[in-house]
Amino acid sequence: MIQIGLENFVNQYNSTPPNWGRCAVLCHAASVDKDLTHSLTHLKKILGTNLVKIFGPQHGFVCDVQDNMIETDHFHHPYFDLPVFSLYGETRVPTDEMLTDIDTFIIDLQDVGTRVYTYITSMAYCMKQCEKRGIKVVIFDRPNPVGGELIEGNILEDRWKSFVGHHPIPMRHALTMGEVAKLDQKLNSPQVDLEVITMTDWKRQMSWDDCERIWVNPSPNLATVNSAAIFPGSVLFEGTNWSEGRGTTRALEIMGAPGIEPFSFAETLKKECLEFGISDVIIKPSYFYPMFQKHRDTPCGGVQLFCQNPNRFHAWKMGQLILKTAFHHSDFKFKWNDKPYEYENENLAIDYINGSTDLRSWVENNGSHEELHSLEQKNRSDYLSLKEDIHLY
Repeated sequence: MIQIGLENFVNQYNSTPPNWGRCAVLCHAASVDKDLTHSLTHLKKILGTNLVKIFGPQHGFVCDVQDNMIETDHFHHPYFDLPVFSLYGETRVPTDEMLTDIDTFIIDLQDVGTRVYTYITSMAYCMKQCEKRGIKVVIFDRPNPVGGELIEGNILEDRWKSFVGHHPIPMRHALTMGEVAKLDQKLNSPQVDLEVITMTDWKRQMSWDDCERIWVNPSPNLATVNSAAIFPGSVLFEGTNWSEGRGTTRALEIMGAPGIEPFSFAETLKKECLEFGISDVIIKPSYFYPMFQKHRDTPCGGVQLFCQNPNRFHAWKMGQLILKTAFHHSDFKFKWNDKPYEYENENLAIDYINGSTDLRSWVENNGSHEELHSLEQKNRSDYLSLKEDIHLY
């Protein structure tokens, strides 16, 4: 069994605490060890009164907030008896006041390996602020649940930089949090004092199941390992008027809309998958009834996806293909989401999610497999060069 950064920290410092001074920690509900003991429990025991502040990312420290742009408040934690500062409220960047009297900023977040998952952006914002103030940053590294080998998607264009796209990386980047931190140090915070507490025995080809660990929701709507594997494609539907399954028990595995006949839609999609060479996925026709968010209290039809092998299933390509099929071959009036998205009030949400306008054009113009492949490979070599010296495993 692998040892994650948190566990290696506990093993190393359990008898002699590190000389880190006054510490803050950015964490959430999935910041646990193999026995599901929260990292704060370990840190409180090891650091004692030197643990002085807690920070929470999007979805809140306790991971109870469902959706985009639903903010969380600061509060005082009754059990740990520490202030908890929200980095998804009136600010997404830690303020001078929040960082007062901090010597070391610890980050222990379970990521899902997808560019638009905002925890890597929050980490980058914290690193920049700590660099300015001479605060040491420590990352407790954790597995990328969809592995460290398969790379998917186009590279974010600088024009579309946002809270859901901070680095010039593909949608599925194949890096751990510690490796993204090293990449961010290389690009944005070269003077930050960064230490990564690495994992032991994690291999790049490992999926989450290979790690033999219990899945704890890193956010409310990623309830299963399967949803994390599907997420690089299903997240695209946040940029549309189709449901991505929020309001059901299997969010971000389901995509659909009112009036869609799921069996015929699934058959069309299966034929498209053969043409596009997509395998290692089961496409299940699905009826569903969202209890909140898009199409609340309205019967919907669509598909539910089941990843059979995350090291081979191309979720991003699958998501683009479902978008194209929905745009051209469904009875529901497909529209792009033109509402504010992650604090961006102009342009379409799908372009921020994709990090480009080219993919929206590909969908609208019923593009070919060859054209999609070309868009995906654009600037790929730059990314491969960028990350070649940051791998920790």
